[in-house]
Amino acid sequence: MGAKEIQRRYDAGNRDFAGLKLLEIELLQLTLNNANFSQSDLRQSRLGRTHFCQANFEHSDLSESILWGSDLSGARMSHARLREVDLSGANLSQARLVEADLLKASLGGANLQKADLLGACLIEADLRPTADSRTNLTQANLQQVDLSYGRLSGANLRGANLAQAILCRANFGIDYRPGALPTDLSGANLQGADLSYADLTGANLEDANLQGADLTGTLLDQTNLKNAVLPQGYSRPPGC
Repeated sequence: MGAKEIQRRYDAGNRDFAGLKLLEIELLQLTLNNANFSQSDLRQSRLGRTHFCQANFEHSDLSESILWGSDLSGARMSHARLREVDLSGANLSQARLVEADLLKASLGGANLQKADLLGACLIEADLRPTADSRTNLTQANLQQVDLSYGRLSGANLRGANLAQAILCRANFGIDYRPGALPTDLSGANLQGADLSYADLTGANLEDANLQGADLTGTLLDQTNLKNAVLPQGYSRPPGC
C-alpha cells in the first residue's frame, strides 16, 4: 500500500492500518490523526511534519525513520522499535512510550512534556537542544529507563521522574554552544538512579531527590544542589 492509498482510505474514514508492511514509505506533511499503525513495519520511512495526534504505533517498527517536526502528541508508542529514529523537534507531549526501544534516537528539541517512557531504552540517545528549541522533558515519566551514555546537555527535565533510571556515563554537563542553558533537573526524582560516572557539571539539581542514587565517579563541579536530598553518607561537594 502506497502513500496515496493510505491518504485516500483515511479521507474516506478508514483509520485502521495495523499490521501493514510499509517499509520506506513517504508520508510527509499529512494529517493522519488517530490512525492505527500498530504492529506495522515502517522502517526507514519519511514521516516528517505529519500530524499523528493520538495515533497508535504500539509494537510497530519505525527504526531509522525520519519523524522530525511531526505531531505525535498523545500517541501510543509502547513497545515500539524506534532505533536510530529522527524525532528532533517532534511533539511527543503526553505520548505513551512504555518500554519503547529508542537506541541512538535523535530527540533534540523534541517536546516530551508529561510523556510516559517507563522502562524505555534510550542508550546513546541524543536529547541536546537544537538551534530552535530546547528538549522538553518536564514532568516526564522516565522511571527505570536506560539512558546510559545519553547526551542530555541543556535539556529541561524539571520535575521528571528518573527513579531507578540507568544514567551511567550520561552527559548532563555544560553545553558550550552560544546561548545554551544549563541542564535543568530541578525537582527531579532521581531516587535509586545509577548516575555512576555521569557528567552533571553545571547542572541545576535544586530540590532534586537523589536518595539512594549511585554517585560513584559522578562529576558535580559547579552543580546546583541547593535543597537537594543526597544519598545517605554522601558529602556535599564544595561550592555545590
